[in-house]
Amino acid sequence: MKSTVDEIRGRFDNEVERFSNLETGQSATMDAPLCLELVTTAAAAVTPQARSVLDIGCGAGNYTLKLLQKLPNLHCTLMDLSQPMLDRARQRISAATTGVVTTLQHDVRDAQFAPESFDIVLAAAVLHHLRTDQQWHQVFASVFRWLRPGGSFWIFDMVEHSSPPVQQAMWRRYGDYLSGLKGGGEAGEKYRDSVFSYIEAEDTPKPLLWQIQLLSEVGFSDPEILHKNGPFAAFGARKP
Repeated sequence: MKSTVDEIRGRFDNEVERFSNLETGQSATMDAPLCLELVTTAAAAVTPQARSVLDIGCGAGNYTLKLLQKLPNLHCTLMDLSQPMLDRARQRISAATTGVVTTLQHDVRDAQFAPESFDIVLAAAVLHHLRTDQQWHQVFASVFRWLRPGGSFWIFDMVEHSSPPVQQAMWRRYGDYLSGLKGGGEAGEKYRDSVFSYIEAEDTPKPLLWQIQLLSEVGFSDPEILHKNGPFAAFGARKP
């Protein structure tokens, strides 16, 4: 049994500080600062005339804050399961833009927006909580509908590997990374195991190429893979 939405929300309610560092990003993900920079650079390059952004699973607001450094004064719509995360994101982002800041405590699977509401949609370390293929298709299709023509959708997330031996090798590599964050040894193993435990309970990632194909299926064009390291990837596409 995977964690319920309420259980996931409860964990993130207590993780606000860990998600509030613009320099390190989410330290439990590999290359988090690099991908934060790559995703927002690509979004600004592909959608330079953007006026609005939707940040799905915004956490404490790192991705929107970084995007505002490149595209100032956007109208920002911030969505997250966790109200404490949203409160912190609003505080940080309101100080960084003259645009309207809107916060929504929503699950993206239940979200409703008018067609062509946004120029950029960001989704960082959130879509791996989707469960069925139908949910993945629904969310990607919804994002396509919510974007204006010429808008773009950018993702940084955990990904699965289609080959079991590759998956096992990349997972061992990720485990070594997690252990190293705590200096290795018993403390590193304990931290690694704690992260692996909540991933097992909460997450159902999909392969990178599967998601690239899904972007095309729902109508996106010009898919770009910005970076991949082990079980994490940064990528996106444009709405024609």
